[in-house]
Amino acid sequence: MNGLLIVNTGSSSIKFTVFDADLNPELTGNVSGIGGRSRISLRGRSLNLTLPDHRAALRAIFDGLAEEKIDIGSLNAAAHRIVHGGTVLTAPAVITPEVRHVIERCAHLAPLHNPHGLAAIDAVTAHAPHLVQTASFDTAFHASNPDVATRYALPLGETGDGLRRFGFHGISYSAIPGRLPQVSGAPLPPRVLALHLGNGSSLCALHNGMSVATTMGYSPLSGMAMGTRVGDIDGNAVLALAERWGIDRTAAMLNRESGLTALGGTPDMQQLLDRDDAEARFTVDYYCYWAVRHAGSMIAAMGGLDAVVFTAGIGENAPKIRERIMRGLAWTGLVADATANAANAACISDPRSAVSAWILPANEERSIAEEALSLLDANRTAQAQAPAL
Repeated sequence: MNGLLIVNTGSSSIKFTVFDADLNPELTGNVSGIGGRSRISLRGRSLNLTLPDHRAALRAIFDGLAEEKIDIGSLNAAAHRIVHGGTVLTAPAVITPEVRHVIERCAHLAPLHNPHGLAAIDAVTAHAPHLVQTASFDTAFHASNPDVATRYALPLGETGDGLRRFGFHGISYSAIPGRLPQVSGAPLPPRVLALHLGNGSSLCALHNGMSVATTMGYSPLSGMAMGTRVGDIDGNAVLALAERWGIDRTAAMLNRESGLTALGGTPDMQQLLDRDDAEARFTVDYYCYWAVRHAGSMIAAMGGLDAVVFTAGIGENAPKIRERIMRGLAWTGLVADATANAANAACISDPRSAVSAWILPANEERSIAEEALSLLDANRTAQAQAPAL
């Protein structure tokens, strides 16, 4: 069949989608709990399994697709989300041995993700050796950030070893320049503040459709406090924690036990909004305060603001959070439409607002599919134009 398999690997999960040739989703599913008691979900059915690693999970996915009469080898391509492309892979790419080698070299920059992405690539290769595979990189969209935005003020020997700001959620942000005009019916505004608010949260400044600043840095730990990540923290505070608890314990604390979980007892924003205790109220206040404060930094990097875009789980589904953030940005000329915001409408700003505000649902799998199709089309064009030998 003509179509694409999209593979989105996480640290303990895999989401997958099969798109037809017109980018309509034919089938979606996911595997969770990889490394222990696992569950594969496909077409509303769930099956409990024991899957020790991502390779085993991919084999279970292939078996599930085969039961659905989908032959991986007959598809046009398999496209992967890869978290880190470093400073070399700054655009979507067809996976060649050289590209795979660079992804592997970047594994130390994303140790919880890149190795699992490689396992998915290798599993597809073993299952369908002749299938074209492509990769879209979460860091790539931010390659347009200027050096003053990406460099840490460290000795050159350290920065030369990859210690710099990279930024993440790039696949989500890269879709905004194309999709906002489709939704608004107007040209892309020059200065767009995008807020990807979910279990992982970040902000991005898009100037003329290009990323010029973002809140995440060397890793997804920096910027806003998130579901379980601490967000920005003084380096000496990290050293104090490491001295007290050791590096491994401190890393677990900062990445998996902090953020909303540490402040409010849960990473679930909806649960926090449903509660009416002081701890939950403070956690929501904290999250919104830092969203607005980081927004000010992004707006400064663009030299102003024309539009705001909310995306991802909290951004798309939490009107109270959006209302608080928009109220905090009233100084920019943004006037919210309370009724539209409460209804999760596409446009949530008042017609008289100097700054427009929008909700754009995140769809990373479709973005990856679109990038894969562009690569396939470019390859076909290059082959057609190649001189005959």
